[in-house]
Amino acid sequence: MSALTTSPGTRSLTDTRRAWATAVTLMEVSPRDGLQNESVLLTTEDKLTLIHRALDAGCRRLEVTSFAHPKVVPQMADAEAVCRGLPQRADVTYTGLVLNRRGYERLLATEKLDEAGLVVPATEAFCQRNQGMSLAACIAMAKEVLADARGRGLRAQATIAVAFGCPFEGEVARERVLEIAAALAEEGPVEMGLADTIGVGVPGQVLDLFGGLADLLGADMPLRAHFHDTRNTGIANAFAALQSGVATLDASIGGIGGCPFAPNASGNIASEDLVYMLDRMGVTTDVKLAGLIDTAGWLQGVLGKTLPSMLLKAGPFPSNSVQGRS
Repeated sequence: MSALTTSPGTRSLTDTRRAWATAVTLMEVSPRDGLQNESVLLTTEDKLTLIHRALDAGCRRLEVTSFAHPKVVPQMADAEAVCRGLPQRADVTYTGLVLNRRGYERLLATEKLDEAGLVVPATEAFCQRNQGMSLAACIAMAKEVLADARGRGLRAQATIAVAFGCPFEGEVARERVLEIAAALAEEGPVEMGLADTIGVGVPGQVLDLFGGLADLLGADMPLRAHFHDTRNTGIANAFAALQSGVATLDASIGGIGGCPFAPNASGNIASEDLVYMLDRMGVTTDVKLAGLIDTAGWLQGVLGKTLPSMLLKAGPFPSNSVQGRS
């Protein structure tokens, strides 16, 4: 009997399908999270080419840079130059990552970005390594920035890093993540994200944590998920997030990525792998799979190494379906 054949007392896959969003927004993070841990320093021109390619593929929300200290994250030393070169488009949201007040001020000075992305780690140890401040100070800083952005009419969202596990403290209590989310929500971020920074989460944990977050923040707070594929659970976790009501998923062309402060953390889930899954499920992204695969191949050449993307290796299915697919 095939997997799709039913008999008395059995249910088809359609019967067992849970309700999930029919459309998902892809947050393309390859220009920032994707590149920040790469040893090959890309030129500003190459970074802008990557961004243009992502736009041509249909990406309309992109994390384009980080305003980290250039000595700490050399790949992001040209953040302002990247911002100056961005094509200004009304249909695109450009996000810059900020880790502290100084980073936020640099973002504002560019006058080119549409959104500030705040990061607050879920643990004290990671906060000290990643941002050089206590967790309490980081939460206070993020709330100040969120309030300031709201007053300026600038979009600002918040992401809780190492929400599913910390490389220094191990397991992270669910209650701690929700407490941080509640504190940040007081200042009205436009979105709340949870990040599996080191790729240790599993689908059951994703369902539980995002379910708790949805219950805490209510239906009016959009949720976003950010997964790394360190232990080969990234795509499964993305599906679990979809089942939890998450409608924005971070991914990186080619599956590149990592964190300078997270030992052994590998790349983000590959954008093309994620879009392939969503396409086959009938979930709309408005992103063209062909463009993502082509860009992953280009990026592989620029970085001079084999990238972890599975679609780059295997191609789409059916083999002729990539042309014209959204």
